Amino acid sequence: MKKILVSNRGEIARRVIRTVKKMGIRSVAVYSEADKDAPFVFEADEAVCIGPAPSTQSYLVQDKIIEVAKDLGVDGIHPGYGFLSENADFAKRLKQEGITLIGPSPEAMEVMGDKLSAKQAVKEYNVPLVPGVDKAVVDPQEALEIAKQIGFPVLIKASAGGGGKGMRLVEREDQMVEQMQLAQSEARSSFGNDAVFVEKFVTKPRHIEIQVFADNHGNIVHLFERECSIQRRHQKVIEEAPSALLTPALREEMGQAACNVARACNYSGAGTVEFLVDADKKFYFLEMNTRLQVEHPVTEEITGLDLVEWQIRVARNEVLPNKQEELSIKGHAMEVRVYAEDALNNFAPDIGTLRRYRKPQGDHVRVDDAFEEGMEIPIYYDPMIAKLVTTGETREESIDRMIQAIDDYEISGLRTTLDFGKYVMKHTAFRSGDFDTNFVKHYFSDPQVMLDAQDMEEKALTASLDAIYDHLTEVKNNEFKSVSIHQK
Repeated sequence: MKKILVSNRGEIARRVIRTVKKMGIRSVAVYSEADKDAPFVFEADEAVCIGPAPSTQSYLVQDKIIEVAKDLGVDGIHPGYGFLSENADFAKRLKQEGITLIGPSPEAMEVMGDKLSAKQAVKEYNVPLVPGVDKAVVDPQEALEIAKQIGFPVLIKASAGGGGKGMRLVEREDQMVEQMQLAQSEARSSFGNDAVFVEKFVTKPRHIEIQVFADNHGNIVHLFERECSIQRRHQKVIEEAPSALLTPALREEMGQAACNVARACNYSGAGTVEFLVDADKKFYFLEMNTRLQVEHPVTEEITGLDLVEWQIRVARNEVLPNKQEELSIKGHAMEVRVYAEDALNNFAPDIGTLRRYRKPQGDHVRVDDAFEEGMEIPIYYDPMIAKLVTTGETREESIDRMIQAIDDYEISGLRTTLDFGKYVMKHTAFRSGDFDTNFVKHYFSDPQVMLDAQDMEEKALTASLDAIYDHLTEVKNNEFKSVSIHQK
């Protein structure tokens, strides 16, 4: 490959371009009118505007992206995550045009893109599944009968969905019909497909995902796990690697199960297999994301590998750089997603201008970001400003460094999730490792909790400043007395 087009924007576009340049390959950025001044546009070797701000008129328009790729003689396209990254039709079109998608095959995307077909595929490899049905359900009464057999509480989930859309928790029989209809309506509007299925709700669930990699020569490895249980609205906000929950034996068992999921769809490239782990440390297959994950930096930090480089090498038909026995975990990594959101207002987007923007520095701090001081956060896209990552030899060290990095991160002009990240880092449940996906519900349901924490910090700072002032005043008075006695 001599030239790679990045069909994405923001921090992931910058991240991919960085590796493409390191490998001596020319890079092409495509951008919308809203992103004309974004850093990734200027960091690419070539950049082409492909349309107005809305993604439906720019980043999701396959014809425009393919046209640019052909005009500029592009060899491969890296889709990042989101937008077209898991679009099987886009993958098929690139194949027809002779352009390499830096990702899995269209067939693998189709199998794993539908939760029901994914469940059916992994069954043959004895991958543990959450109790439930592996077929689409349309009739609310049928769903109710299934729920009675499984036992409440249950989850209704959109077959073609993700990101928490088309998902409803049902705790009682009398809620079933209404929640079923709501789930179907949301699934229909979000994905154009109202197929849902019903499965048992796992109590005290931990969301653990395994990073897998496969080449075109039959080699499959896992790059260990990521802990993703701190979520809001079923979407991750804090991730870490490795998980404090897993033992070496459980890590190996889950890693092998994840590799079997990849085998079930003849996978190639980077993929993430997501599991739920219950209170008894039993794990169940959730889904497979057929792309690079937002949280891939924590895996890079504990393995010392460049996952984008691995993706490109696999796309060039190379053999995986390492075998499983050559891979190991070194230290601990923590990631906080810095969103332009008001955590005290149910994490509502808080779009505005970055009046001040200063990133934390240090050997153990990594910031993958998308903006510069003075830029406005566009209303058209995901409100993530950056991913803040810290590393340490131990989990405790990475947490403490994260708290310091959050304190050193200067952002003004809008609200961000940095305060929430600091709240989590300091919480005893998180620090002890005894938490689950209900962390926000259990510990952050009352915003006053964080306000009180902030107030305590402000009072502590004020007390500290008062003590310093009193000390300086005392020193000054003593000096004055000393001078007066000397003059006498």
